[in-house]
Amino acid sequence: MPETIFRIRWPDGTEEDCYSPSTVIHDHLTAGQTYRVDDFAVRSRTALDLGARRVAAKYGFRCSSADAQAAKIATAIARYHPEESVTCLSIR
Repeated sequence: MPETIFRIRWPDGTEEDCYSPSTVIHDHLTAGQTYRVDDFAVRSRTALDLGARRVAAKYGFRCSSADAQAAKIATAIARYHPEESVTCLSIR
């Protein structure tokens, strides 16, 4: 599985590198695109879940790093209003 790092900027200006175990993140986020917090929550959770499932299909167990990243994003999202914006700065 090709690991992928996506860099985001939270509404408060904080930047963070996030981990995906799969390139499936490209199907849900686009570098340079800004998303409402509520939309970003759904997109990132969906992509990370699909990535974790791809790992499970190949290795027989979910990717715990993808699940941990999804939980970390969910915790961070709770600090913001749904209409605020998250920017995906890059995907590499």
